[in-house]
Amino acid sequence: MTKLEKQIEAIARRARLASSVVTKLSTGLKDRLLGEMADALLNREREILRENRRDIDGTEKLSAATRRASLIDRLTLNGKRVREMADGLRAVAALPDPVGQVVRSWERPNGLQVSRVRIPLGVIGIIYESRPNVTVDAAGLCLKSGNAVILRGGSEAIHSNLILGKILRETLKKNGVSPDLVQVVDTIDRKGMESLVRQTRYVDLMIPRGGESLMKWMEEHSRIPVIKHDKGVCHLFVDESADIPMAERIAFNAKVQRPGVCNAMETLLVHEKIAPAFLPKMIRRFQEAGVEIRGDPATCRLGEGVKKAKESDWPAEYLDLVLAVRVVPTREAAIRHIQKYGSLHTESIVTEDRGSAEEFLNRLDSSVVLWNASTRFNDGGQLGLGAEIGISTTKMHAFGPMGLEELTTTKFVVRGSGQVRE
Repeated sequence: MTKLEKQIEAIARRARLASSVVTKLSTGLKDRLLGEMADALLNREREILRENRRDIDGTEKLSAATRRASLIDRLTLNGKRVREMADGLRAVAALPDPVGQVVRSWERPNGLQVSRVRIPLGVIGIIYESRPNVTVDAAGLCLKSGNAVILRGGSEAIHSNLILGKILRETLKKNGVSPDLVQVVDTIDRKGMESLVRQTRYVDLMIPRGGESLMKWMEEHSRIPVIKHDKGVCHLFVDESADIPMAERIAFNAKVQRPGVCNAMETLLVHEKIAPAFLPKMIRRFQEAGVEIRGDPATCRLGEGVKKAKESDWPAEYLDLVLAVRVVPTREAAIRHIQKYGSLHTESIVTEDRGSAEEFLNRLDSSVVLWNASTRFNDGGQLGLGAEIGISTTKMHAFGPMGLEELTTTKFVVRGSGQVRE
């Protein structure tokens, strides 16, 4: 075993020991810890931003293709984002504690009292790219849900992640709680990641958050169960009966409001009967906002400056001001396009026809489907779950935004009075 493998195994072992401690923490103590963590982030904002600047400066060494505006946006912290991280911790503290919650109970004919009770998953490993705020969000959610967490962020955010982890761990230690509930892997060596996903003895679940290459890597290497937070190839379909001003507002918001996130629209589908009235103006508005349009032949005919789309554009997650647009002959064609190219993330339809909407909502099995609303609403906070660990695109156990409940499982508790099985 190499020195690095021993280091990762030690981290995992400490997390397992700490996980037995966090299950015993009272809700009041967990909430107080979250509040103190929030205060500590705000008090040490200058230190956080200094370390974040080291990461941003480090991206100068990357190629132009890698150092995209979307990467810098996801990586950058500022006063507002530090406050948002602190607010997120307080929001988690305000949520009901899922641990110990009785989901259902019933009595058997023989008098046995059966209950299903929520319990933590145990030790969760999270591998993620770019966004330092994930360090804080994940730590807060895992603490409240009674789990220990091992965080392995991307090399581009190493300094930001380490300082955030240090602040959270110091808050735990100050309160006499094991700081090993929150551990940030401090090496950017990829072999460390390989070692982490083999810690079957100590780690219960891996959650990767990132692009397609990370998901494929996890499929090939992880020996631990994985809940993927895969790419977001999100679609918006403008049906023939759509309210055009509403469709314009929704489409613009879905693409432009924050293009570098997984719930931003990547493909716009438009019914051919409404396309002549909708697309020319919509294309101009997108282009004025700096969006590059890649369209099928019908879209190219309806708008100036539209690039011809390639087959590779339909399953693409751009995370940038680039949009694929296709005119479709029917609602059925739109549904089939999404089923072929989508990533089970987020799909939305704009229509005034309830029947069309219900068919769209019922036939598509993505984690969130919407009617007359922006794809940007696939978010734990926006859907009323509080903070989230991410958007799961894996149907097993959890699907869609993963909040506190999704970070637990259930056990059966059976109370008897001397029953034996006949």
